[in-house]
Amino acid sequence: MAPLADLYHLTMAYGQWRAGRHRSPASAELFFRRGPFRGTFALGAGLAEGLRGLRAFRFSAADIAYLRSVLPSTTEDAFFDYLATLDASEVTVSAVPEGSVVFAGVPFLQVKGPLLVVQLLETMLLCLVNYASLVATNASRFRLLAGPDVKLMEIGLRRAQGPDGALSASRYSYIGGFDCTSNILAGKLYGIPVRGTIAHSFIMSFTSLEEVQPRELPPLAGGEPVDFPALAQSWLPRVCELLQTPPEKTNRGELAAFVSYAITFPHDFQGLLDTYCVRRSGLPNFCAVALALHQLSYRAVGVRLDSGDLAQQSKEIRQALRACGAHFQVPWFETIPIAVSNDISEQSLEQFSQEGNEIDMIGVGTHLVTCPLQPSLGCVYKLVEVNGSPCLKLTQDEEKMTIPGTKTIYRLYDAAGHPFMDLMALEEEPSPSVGQELAIRVLGRLGETSKVVPTTVECLHRTYFRDGQVCEPLPSLLEVRNHAQASLSLLSPAHRRLHDPQPYPVAMTEKLYHLLIELREARQ
Repeated sequence: MAPLADLYHLTMAYGQWRAGRHRSPASAELFFRRGPFRGTFALGAGLAEGLRGLRAFRFSAADIAYLRSVLPSTTEDAFFDYLATLDASEVTVSAVPEGSVVFAGVPFLQVKGPLLVVQLLETMLLCLVNYASLVATNASRFRLLAGPDVKLMEIGLRRAQGPDGALSASRYSYIGGFDCTSNILAGKLYGIPVRGTIAHSFIMSFTSLEEVQPRELPPLAGGEPVDFPALAQSWLPRVCELLQTPPEKTNRGELAAFVSYAITFPHDFQGLLDTYCVRRSGLPNFCAVALALHQLSYRAVGVRLDSGDLAQQSKEIRQALRACGAHFQVPWFETIPIAVSNDISEQSLEQFSQEGNEIDMIGVGTHLVTCPLQPSLGCVYKLVEVNGSPCLKLTQDEEKMTIPGTKTIYRLYDAAGHPFMDLMALEEEPSPSVGQELAIRVLGRLGETSKVVPTTVECLHRTYFRDGQVCEPLPSLLEVRNHAQASLSLLSPAHRRLHDPQPYPVAMTEKLYHLLIELREARQ
């Protein structure tokens, strides 16, 4: 993983090595400057992959040979010999647990070690954390809009930025609250539940019931196989009469496709209703086949819509399913799940909520995996200390000014159990005490002192990597997902809302503030 770096890291490394500064102890922090999607929070993700990259951090002989070809010819051989010995055995990494809610300006990953190695790790860690956190956050917004009961399926494989992007999207959208993925490889690699429905191409490939092979389906309880196409066809006029739809308007190829699929998957039959006309063809054909399956003691598992006014159609379909269930005395019929897809966005979910709907599952692809509202989280990685001396980046753009020193990060909670502030303190400072007043400086209002009294204090970071090894047990993907949902649930509604949220305050201790002012004045 060591070559996963920008070229300037290697040229800087050579400069540090020649100056004899390469082993100076250093500390860096990874954070983002602005809340994504105009919200307050993000979900920190990518930690497990980052730790994996640290364990694999070394330059192979082939890597060294390539670096010789791209670095200036004046680069000393001894430097390449030194690179061949590098690893992360002297690096220590602390971070928030993966899936935690994180806020702008707050480090959610800290790296300590020899200066040269700490700098070389920058791009690799940013690459592994930036997109992961962005997609997890995007997924969490869809989950908050959909509510806890609607199933969310990630279907972005064909829309993602290549196979690596697709696999990452599947993994981190699951952390963000999606229930399953259509991506088989992601299911295999990460244990994410895999789901799928049926495509229009399958339905369009049939033209008549004569094409259905095999044609027989035995009852669930056993017995003589039944001519299933004939059974489904016998139900169609009865369904059409109930739904007041002319039988001759139903598409026979669609009926054949449904029948064939039901014979193949009698326990998992689901219908895609909008290949032709939902009301006149897709819905009556589905109901006829589902009722035929019921006659043999099987149950259909769902329908899907992929076009049109999805909210309105879901209500109409639910009404038809209830009518069939009542008329034909099939109680489970009215609860058949309705799934929708078709370029679903946050705006789509908001419209569903405003209009009312009967949707049970939503498939989201493009607007989830490509994050079109914000293509990058914008994480940065900055030195904060070298050789025990705090570092400060001083710039006219106050947003880009860094906060010096190696820090401990605390989250302060109110009496209702909601976090109300994140506090940065110098590493040597004592922990804030519960119930005691704290004097702090809030970012954006550094000129004034504020006082707060926390009901609960949480130290956010844990040490995950030391002496070249992961030193903290890593949770499973499901455990990370559960932690993410628990973290989100702790936020106050004002901070959790997706539009015009209340800004979440991030503060520093008085001691850290005075260090900042001292360094700022010394460098001006």
